[in-house]
Amino acid sequence: MSEVAKYNFAPTTTVDAPSSPAEPHSHAAVRGSRPPRRPSALHPQGLGRILASFGSHILVPLFLAVGMGLAYLGAFHAPTPHDLPVGIVGQTPATQVFAQTVTDRSDGALVAHVVPSTEAAEQEVRDRELAAVYAPTATDATLYVSTAASETTASAAQKVFLPIAYRAHLPLAVRDVVPTGAEDTTGQGLFFLLVALSVGGYASAIAVAAFATRLRPLWTAVVGLATSGVVAGIGIVVAGPLYGIITTHRWEVFLFAWLYDAIIVALGVGLHPVLGRWTTPILTMLFVMLNFTSSGGIFQPAFQPGLFAGLNTFWSGAAWLQAAQDLLYFPGASLGRSSLVLAIWLAVAVLLCVVVHGLVARKARVAREREVTRLEEEAVVAA
Repeated sequence: MSEVAKYNFAPTTTVDAPSSPAEPHSHAAVRGSRPPRRPSALHPQGLGRILASFGSHILVPLFLAVGMGLAYLGAFHAPTPHDLPVGIVGQTPATQVFAQTVTDRSDGALVAHVVPSTEAAEQEVRDRELAAVYAPTATDATLYVSTAASETTASAAQKVFLPIAYRAHLPLAVRDVVPTGAEDTTGQGLFFLLVALSVGGYASAIAVAAFATRLRPLWTAVVGLATSGVVAGIGIVVAGPLYGIITTHRWEVFLFAWLYDAIIVALGVGLHPVLGRWTTPILTMLFVMLNFTSSGGIFQPAFQPGLFAGLNTFWSGAAWLQAAQDLLYFPGASLGRSSLVLAIWLAVAVLLCVVVHGLVARKARVAREREVTRLEEEAVVAA
């Protein structure tokens, strides 16, 4: 073999063996894509779905946190009177001037009316027409108030008229025309009973609504009425024989409490098919956020912002509280307005139940008819 042939290496063609399926990745694949992230404590498997689920569930407590803060702080953070009706006892032109002066200098906080006598002053306070009546004489002054109507309003009236009596060098005596009971010195026992009735009512409403779809409408109504009656009965027993807050007219107060809780249960049953798990926060908004703040149990409407003072005129909690106060402390007062407000609420709640559950039943019937039609068509095709 010559030297040339010895060292003349002709180019040769080589065929790459097919890559094995078990081969991990080619260089191009490694450069073009990232391997999937392995699950870890910081990055668990399905992190996106977990975050989405958490976001949907956290909306309810965030709604409650925002709503409670706005409602309670909005209603109670700066209670100041506006157009609070008060009276001045007297029959002279000087009394007219004095009453107008009190109104003008209050800058919208008070509206002073002239009352002819101390007997009329007591009656005006007893009828809850006036929050307080100031009766000055040549040697002293008396302030007529009612702690049963509102202890906070009575205290505010004293702060208003005490400086007036002091400037006139008149010793001021406070006469409580309608005092609270011995076991309810703050006059807020009925308000806290309203809290118990409301919380027990909307918690029971969720339980009744969960089983309403399994019962016929008649049985749903029976269960709802029985449950609301039990909640109302528990509240009356606790506030009556146990703590002595309700000393008279217990059966009448119980019937109003039963009606009030029946409204809450009926609304829960009506809303649940539409709102699902949002039923609880919506009931909380209706019967806690807006209800307690507008009821007048802590501050009367004259001390509330416009929204809550407006709600007081037609909200169910305010109607129940006024009826309970009238029965317990003001037996001569008319219950007509409170009864009408609660009756309208119950009618609306029952109508909501009828409409919503009628639509649900219709939807279920249509779904069954479609399923029957589909099965019949499949049977025809199979034949």
